[in-house]
Amino acid sequence: MRYLVRGRVKPGCERSLLKAIENGTLGEGSVAEGEYLRNMKEARLSSDATARWVEVCYCPTPLQEERSYWEQYFELTRVQDAHDRRRCQDQNGSEPWACGDCDCTQRLERKLATLGEPFLETLQRATRTRPKPGRGMSPAR
Repeated sequence: MRYLVRGRVKPGCERSLLKAIENGTLGEGSVAEGEYLRNMKEARLSSDATARWVEVCYCPTPLQEERSYWEQYFELTRVQDAHDRRRCQDQNGSEPWACGDCDCTQRLERKLATLGEPFLETLQRATRTRPKPGRGMSPAR
């Protein structure tokens, strides 16, 4: 299944998150570790200061495997189905593991790519210039 994930970087975790992304260690030890890096490359920062990305997850509970890895750095504010579960070929059993190559969320991913700013670029800027205490990350204005 694919999920639209929204989360805010926890205050003080910007540098460690960026380091984990740049070192390729984000999600290390997870069965989905490469997915974490792809997610961050595609994530967008919205005007409400939440990062948003589409994530593939095969767990019976959304982000069951991934949640602990994400929660090291993010306060997850919302995880929702990215499309109708009844049409998910993996979920309905018509094609196991279909989500990896499925284009079911192509339209959502195209729309997401036009919203806000690239999360990774914003994270890099935020770590170069220290944000004011308590402000955390926010999109450039």
